[in-house]
Amino acid sequence: MPPAIPLATYRLQLTADFDFDRAAEVVPFLKALGITHLYASPIMKARKGSTHGYDIVDHSQFNPELGGEAGFARLSEALQKHDLGLIIDFVPNHVSVHFADNPFWLDVLEWGQASPQAVSFDIDWDQLPYRARGGVLLPILGMSYGEALEHGEIALRYDPDQGSFSAWYYEHRLPIAPERYGEVLRMVVKEADAAGTEAGKRLLALAARYTGLRRPNRKEAPAFKLELKEIADGADIIAHGLAAYRAGKDRPAQTLALHHLLERQNYKLGHWRLASSDINYRRFFDVNGLAGLRVEDPGTFAATHRLVKQLVADGKLQGLRLDHIDGLRDPAQYCQRLRRLVRDAQGTTKPFYTVIEKILCEHERLPRFAGIQGTTGYEWMNAITQVLVDPKGLEALDETWRQISNRAPRLAPYVKEAKRRVLETLLTSEFTVLTRLLSRIANGHYSTRDFSADSLRQALELYVLHFPVYRTYLTTGAPTEHDRKLIDDTIERARAEWFAADDGIFEFLRDALTMDLLRPDRPQHSTPRVRRFALKVQQFTGPMMAKSLEDTAFYQFHRLLALNEVGGDPASTGLALPAFHQTMQARAREWPHGMTATATHDTKRGEDARARIAALSEIPGEWTSAVARWKVMNAPHLALRGSMRAPSATFEYMLYQTLLGAWPLQGPGPDFVERIQAYAVKAAREGKEETSWLNPHQAYEQGVKSFVAKILDPAQSGEFLEALQTLARRVALLGALNSLGQLTLKATLPGVPDFYQGTEFWDLSLVDPDNRRPVDFAGRHAVLASLEAPDWSHLIKTWPDGQLKLAWTRHLLRLRTELADVFTRGDYQPLEVHGAHAGHLVAFARRRGRAAAIIVVGRLFSPFTQAGRAWPVFEELDATVDMTGYTAPHLTGNQLPLAQAFRDFPAAVIGARAAGIAKPARQRAHA
Repeated sequence: MPPAIPLATYRLQLTADFDFDRAAEVVPFLKALGITHLYASPIMKARKGSTHGYDIVDHSQFNPELGGEAGFARLSEALQKHDLGLIIDFVPNHVSVHFADNPFWLDVLEWGQASPQAVSFDIDWDQLPYRARGGVLLPILGMSYGEALEHGEIALRYDPDQGSFSAWYYEHRLPIAPERYGEVLRMVVKEADAAGTEAGKRLLALAARYTGLRRPNRKEAPAFKLELKEIADGADIIAHGLAAYRAGKDRPAQTLALHHLLERQNYKLGHWRLASSDINYRRFFDVNGLAGLRVEDPGTFAATHRLVKQLVADGKLQGLRLDHIDGLRDPAQYCQRLRRLVRDAQGTTKPFYTVIEKILCEHERLPRFAGIQGTTGYEWMNAITQVLVDPKGLEALDETWRQISNRAPRLAPYVKEAKRRVLETLLTSEFTVLTRLLSRIANGHYSTRDFSADSLRQALELYVLHFPVYRTYLTTGAPTEHDRKLIDDTIERARAEWFAADDGIFEFLRDALTMDLLRPDRPQHSTPRVRRFALKVQQFTGPMMAKSLEDTAFYQFHRLLALNEVGGDPASTGLALPAFHQTMQARAREWPHGMTATATHDTKRGEDARARIAALSEIPGEWTSAVARWKVMNAPHLALRGSMRAPSATFEYMLYQTLLGAWPLQGPGPDFVERIQAYAVKAAREGKEETSWLNPHQAYEQGVKSFVAKILDPAQSGEFLEALQTLARRVALLGALNSLGQLTLKATLPGVPDFYQGTEFWDLSLVDPDNRRPVDFAGRHAVLASLEAPDWSHLIKTWPDGQLKLAWTRHLLRLRTELADVFTRGDYQPLEVHGAHAGHLVAFARRRGRAAAIIVVGRLFSPFTQAGRAWPVFEELDATVDMTGYTAPHLTGNQLPLAQAFRDFPAAVIGARAAGIAKPARQRAHA
């Protein structure tokens, strides 16, 4: 049996081209590498052709494109044969909607609020204007509604096998409400001139059977549809009569008929651009095709977790990664329910490994959730990066960025501007829902009714602009002390920018956000509305921060791209060694089993590309000089048109960092230019400065692509490419040394090391979809087999081929297996380093009882490599690790000279024994 707490996890991205069977073929390689748990992308039924699996349409089924239930059984058998556990990426927050493949969503479109599935979706039914009945906006049209009608792109169709009517817009099915079937049948019989036929009479009789509003109702509709489809020759009449609804520019009567029918449905069709301002269902961020689920509803929770429960009960699932936990209305309640479900399925209270995708901002602490071992590890990835960068170099890069951007190297103004942009464009509709709700709360009592809707909107906007993290975690009770302080502090920052009369509006807003309005000693306000407002604000601020920080500001602020990572601080000044050690000691006490990631499917660049770019902080002067020369060399390739400069000066700076991070040492392949161009367009659109996803600036984007093509063309930019290649070789060496240190830290720090597919070789990928390219696992397995007894000296000499990283990965994972108790349950003790170069080492011990491991990792190698020109000679480093209290083979005394620890390698992990029995670190049980 695999251990309950993984020793190491390995993430696989499953697709139709890499399904359950292909994953099963990889299992022997993972076992040989030292992995204990396969960590798979979502496996539930997703939209056909999905490349990631997060667009689930049915949580109760395996994805047929991955091989369905039979394919999963084969993968499960392979995992059990090799004693590997399975962790799956589970998506509780949302499902994919529109098209014709989500039965829950289609039922809601057909029956509206009468659908039993309506409670599963967060829809504001009464928000659509100028409608006599509630409905949900469907922003699926590629042109205006009127144009789509007149072009005949919306068609009414009949399904003779189901006895049902639906409107179709290309692949989107839009069920017609059964209460409108009567009028449709009368219209089609008349159009077909079939009233005198036997089938026509039966159709008209069926249409006349149900009178009154909302009939046939949900109970009556199945019999109605069954009788309809059994009418002989009825389908032929309907097929002919549907011409009455065949819209077109030259068919005004038919166009109007179809329009009137559509206006009487439980939905309203609209252009896709309407989503940002008018959409009335909660989305995943700003993705119209992903609708938020209300898993707080017990029925919805049970339906979406049925398959998970069965897999746990069958012993085929050993862990979960919970996607976008911040999207849930009440994450604490959800985690409690999930733990109960798992215990019921297991029949025991043994640990079940569960981590959450939670992005923590700088200095933010993870709340406690039932049954949760920690996060997926973004915060630890950033801690590792920040301890590997040179703080002095960052100060120099501040000035470089100031000169290039003409702005101070402070992130906060970028984030605030980005939030304002996102509010005005991408998430306007969600914000409007909140402001309307807040206004209704204010109008519910005479003491607050004079707060105008416009003033409340402005006050709430200021609050959102100044809110510093992703969300608070209020439940239906009083806020925690931490959340209350967070709300109070944000209110004060918002108030400082309020220039109108205050009149208590911020006190009212604060009390609504904390739900203090519901205290018995306060004027009575609507309890359901106040609670709904406070909890919905929490669901809004997460997407708001993500779209503003990760998906906007990170693509504008380019001081050093290595720091522009999910959960990171691009303006960081680095992490001093004492602070790093304190952070890891706290982690060993509080979250010893969360994941430690250095690359995921969501990271902005590959782990080794990031390590290369981090090395620029070690040579800031040379880097700045190189950029200055390159800008002159490449100036002729800029696209200039009026005031447009493509790329902009800041974007050009970002491109040079990207090229150094991704540059292949053997030279760029045939697809390299295309990859950089694709990345550049995505980065430009995410940055929302010169172009965006909402309003693409074709001339600018073409100018950027042309610039990339020209500067990477040897015929046009030979001098630049030679200079780039020269610096790239040096940065690659410094980056490789950083990477090996990063890998060693990941494998030995408190936590579970997670390996993203393919990263056991150098990972120079860019943001998705570039980081989801196929991986040659067979080649990796063959190389691994040849490295059973690695020749480290040879591997160091041939380090560019990546085999050194692969061999070191297996070496580290074997040590984790041999010292499993030390690494999974041991405490963390910083070790003192003496000597002139002490600041170039991260040294610590992991200890459980008397068993221990001494870890020494080098950093900031530029002075010892001739600034990246040669592999370091460690005898030149004046540093000694104080090992007082520990003994190790071949070591005499308490001092470990660095040259003895490293030999020729930039990191070392040494098995040791503690001189005395240490009191084990106290750890909270996460069962």
